[in-house]
Amino acid sequence: MVAAMFVVTSACQSGFNRGPDPTVASIEAVTGPFVTSTTTVGNGFGFGGGTIYYPTDSSQDYGVVAIAPGWTSSQSVISWYGPRIASQGFVVITIDVNNPFTDGPVARGTQLLAALDYVSNSSTVTSIVDGDRQAVMGISMGGGGALEAAKARPALDAVVGLVPWNPDKTWPEIVTPTMLIGCQNDAVAPVSSHGLPFYNTISGVPKSFIEVTDGSHSCTSTSNSDVADRAVIAGESIAWLKRYVDQDTRYAPFVCPSPAISGSVSAAQSNC
Repeated sequence: MVAAMFVVTSACQSGFNRGPDPTVASIEAVTGPFVTSTTTVGNGFGFGGGTIYYPTDSSQDYGVVAIAPGWTSSQSVISWYGPRIASQGFVVITIDVNNPFTDGPVARGTQLLAALDYVSNSSTVTSIVDGDRQAVMGISMGGGGALEAAKARPALDAVVGLVPWNPDKTWPEIVTPTMLIGCQNDAVAPVSSHGLPFYNTISGVPKSFIEVTDGSHSCTSTSNSDVADRAVIAGESIAWLKRYVDQDTRYAPFVCPSPAISGSVSAAQSNC
């Protein structure tokens, strides 16, 4: 993230603002300003079950974010995103996919959309969800699935692909603001053949690409990202979601321009 500890004042607010004025410290914090709770979801709703993380403050509604894991993985590898993003003012569902060994990016994209629809329309937290504000995230094949979801549902408000993997390298169909986060030493989804080609073929919408220094393919997962890298990954993702799901312009300076090259960021670019 940029080093300056600036604050965007409330005079600049717009959109569906949730929470206090942001700082670098606040968006990178392990816990945001909202107290959260969880509820579990069984399978049978178009995806393999999951966990919903949500703010306990029911006086307002929140955008919804669905997150998918990668090939062979369960939601445990993405579990750290749930409470961290929800505590910033979102309803978040981390999902298991129906078959982690055979469900490819298209299937994972379909299941991400099913999860969004479930949380928005049928879950126990529907009353605090604004189903018109939706985003998808995913790791590896789940990140490729997030792109597939955006292709299938252009009305999505934001996409965050983490070390995204997909055999399709061109995404001119994407009309959703898209952030892609890769890892410098990723041998499974190298940024040169995945993240960067994906980024380069998206046009006409806000987009951002960030490369995490020295990270392997697992640098964005629960057990393999260090504290500094998590701060950058989570902070940038949260700022992106706030800016485009909540339309909260207080977060614009955190996503545009791209973060400066630093200990945790080896490369970054955007179309600001």
